[in-house]
Amino acid sequence: MCNKFQIVGSLLRPADLLAYKNEIEHRDDIAYPFYESFEGYEQCEAKAIEEIVDKSIENNIFPLTDGEYSKSMWHLDFVWGFAGIDRYIADHGYFFRDTDGASKYETRKDIGLRITGELSGKNHHFIHIFKKLQAAAGEHETKLCVPSPSHIFGELSWSDNIGGTDSVYKDKYELKNGLVKAYKEFVEEFAAVGGKILQFDDCLWELFADDNPNSPYTGEHINQEEVQALATEFIDINNTIIDFGHSLGLKMWTHNCRGNYDSRNMGGGSYVKIANLFLKQLKYDRFFLEWDDERAGSLEALEVFKDRPDTEIVLGLLSSKTNTLDDEARVVKMLDEASKIIDKDRLLLSHQCGFASCDGGNELTEAEQWAKIKQGQRIAEQYWVN
Repeated sequence: MCNKFQIVGSLLRPADLLAYKNEIEHRDDIAYPFYESFEGYEQCEAKAIEEIVDKSIENNIFPLTDGEYSKSMWHLDFVWGFAGIDRYIADHGYFFRDTDGASKYETRKDIGLRITGELSGKNHHFIHIFKKLQAAAGEHETKLCVPSPSHIFGELSWSDNIGGTDSVYKDKYELKNGLVKAYKEFVEEFAAVGGKILQFDDCLWELFADDNPNSPYTGEHINQEEVQALATEFIDINNTIIDFGHSLGLKMWTHNCRGNYDSRNMGGGSYVKIANLFLKQLKYDRFFLEWDDERAGSLEALEVFKDRPDTEIVLGLLSSKTNTLDDEARVVKMLDEASKIIDKDRLLLSHQCGFASCDGGNELTEAEQWAKIKQGQRIAEQYWVN
């Protein structure tokens, strides 16, 4: 079976597991990983993970993930697992663009993060979950998806967690150092238990594209020197952890997301505008990028990878947001266009994102999800093998 088709990570949750996740969403009087608060939850989650790993093996989806069944949201569960973090229900959720492209769509509200002590990534719950994935996977290759350090640095530093008289970290510099330390502790433990592939997911790059109308960093009155300095800071914190992972023998991958919640997106911004920043300077071994619609702009951005022969690019030309099969002619046309820039052997194919970045998932059925996966596998088989 051709392995040129990849999944980003997440798959739709089964109904019995989702029932527990829905209860978690509305409670902030409970502590991660929430097992003690809900009878049967831990067993339900473990069983669901075993079943999705078996189904993934049956359907030739490698490397294996746990379908992200252990998460409620793509990024915050990881932060909840740090020592020194409290979770709470905020006044409002994140705001996405609704399907009409104009109005706002509000997400779940249990997104509040409060730093209560020095951050630590030791004995993280994700390590215990990864061990379960390894046991279910047997000899098959696995990967673990966690949020990038820069994304979490952004979320924490834009909150009221720093600078106050009672704050654990007095400024962004202290916070950055504390977060780097916590990530290194986690990455070291991941490598120690036999992890090989660590994927950092990141939603912030498009904020720095000056053709993104949804960004607070675009417009004629913005200080672009400050914006570029912030982008450089994000790149540096990621590369610090990427270098550390490489020193431990890990493959370090990334997925750049433009927002994926209940089939909604976060905003625009083309890759061409940020290619010389995030695509060129980040030291990842594999980039999962999104070209499922016109927001990403042209494939010209791939030019920055020409002098990086060991870097692989996964083209997210298919959509996990829709419940219909994708336009195969468009996909093949774009694969042809990309392979004129980057050697065909360095390219792979995927959907632009997972099917359930947050536990509610996108607006399609499980049967529609698997039909879309089968379509992607078929296109990859025909394009790279036949």
